[in-house]
Amino acid sequence: MPNDSPDKFNIAVLTISDRGASGEREIDGSGNAISELMTKEGFNLVQRGMVADEVPQISSILREWSDSGNIDLIVTTGGTGLGPRDVTPEATRAVVDIEAPGFGEAMRIQTLQFTPFAMLSRATAGVRSGCLIVNLPGSEKAVRETLAVALPALAHGLAMVKGG
Repeated sequence: MPNDSPDKFNIAVLTISDRGASGEREIDGSGNAISELMTKEGFNLVQRGMVADEVPQISSILREWSDSGNIDLIVTTGGTGLGPRDVTPEATRAVVDIEAPGFGEAMRIQTLQFTPFAMLSRATAGVRSGCLIVNLPGSEKAVRETLAVALPALAHGLAMVKGG
């Protein structure tokens, strides 16, 4: 049986927000919620960042972090809806080698019990360079709801990505 304890995995949190990246919004509530919940679960937070809703910028950071060899999981927040600036799924798909659609599917299905807006999410997930990338919505409330769905599978999924 593989050791899929969260404490052996390094994570990074990337917030995608035009207003946050430009300094218009000072508080990163969704990024803070991810950091808090993941460290409480035992994951090692090693990197945080914020970027505007631009595919080249998002993809560049995802490539850099996943190819570094130091990060096992990147959790993004923001840019997963239907708005014209919501491009996180496209940026993620552009860099992953293997898609993991079950994360997005499960998060949408489970969070429909809280809001019909869950069906508007385009969140996706995938693997690049042995790093799992998972997209979450941009609101703190939605992050808490969707992460509650994804958390039970994350450590085991990471162990599988690492060859367990």
